[in-house]
Amino acid sequence: MSAPSGENAFLHELRIEVEAEVTLAESSHPEEVVSLSVTEWLFDPTDVEREEIGLRGLLDAVEVLENGSRPADHAE
Repeated sequence: MSAPSGENAFLHELRIEVEAEVTLAESSHPEEVVSLSVTEWLFDPTDVEREEIGLRGLLDAVEVLENGSRPADHAE
């Protein structure tokens, strides 16, 4: 398999970065923080969940672009 080039290389690198961010968000275990007192929180678990949802949406979009599909292709 050859290395991606041009726009495909950019999308490939972006996908790798977003996957790493999703892994990081998953590893923070926001569900465990909820059991602590609010004063002990290092982060708001709701913010982590929102970020993970956004990252997954971005990852899906990158995968669609990598596969050559464009939003106009799905119209009608």
